Amino acid sequence: MGLQVVGAPEVMKIVCGVSASRELFERAAELGAQLVLVHHGLFWDRDSRVVGPELKGRLRALFHADLTLAAYHLALDAHPELGNNVLLAQELGVGPLEPFAGIGFGGPLDRPQPMDEFATRVRERLDRPPLVFSYGPETIERVAICSGGAARLLADAVAEGYDCFVTGEAAEPTKHAAKEAGVHFVAAGHYATETLGVRALAERIAQEFSLEWEFVDLPNPV
Repeated sequence: MGLQVVGAPEVMKIVCGVSASRELFERAAELGAQLVLVHHGLFWDRDSRVVGPELKGRLRALFHADLTLAAYHLALDAHPELGNNVLLAQELGVGPLEPFAGIGFGGPLDRPQPMDEFATRVRERLDRPPLVFSYGPETIERVAICSGGAARLLADAVAEGYDCFVTGEAAEPTKHAAKEAGVHFVAAGHYATETLGVRALAERIAQEFSLEWEFVDLPNPV
């Protein structure tokens, strides 16, 4: 997490995106950026240490444009001001907030509402229809949120008494787990739930150092 590839010694423009990809790097070069900020970076602990064709292509794009790459993963999910989860909670009308599962946030809705109304709010705020397993109470009052691939945390939401758990993706066991626990589960999209943090971080850095910044949207249906 943090600096992954060193590029130009000075930065005048930042391009940010959710995930490292050759397309993102090529777009950043076209837009005249010197720094690329992402949530999902190039390197993961469980990856092979062999630089294969895909990684080689991504590195070539970075080197060719003299781009610096910085990636902030879990820290950008959990940050209490610029993080994906706190910003998503604000978008969905959840608060005041309390920590959830060490990385997410939860709290009461601004007003109790039925699941179909809340699902509409999710769709409108994230511009994509969510996958909903609706097995909870008729009226939702408390919602827990953890962006990305956090379906495993459904049990934590149940244990903490939430009516609804919002994350990015469902896992195969999620449907029956939600049904048997009597809670609502909302998979709003891994990509869609993780655009807010990197944009907020880029904007904050740009303001601090008087830089230009731009978000490159490369939508992903996952």
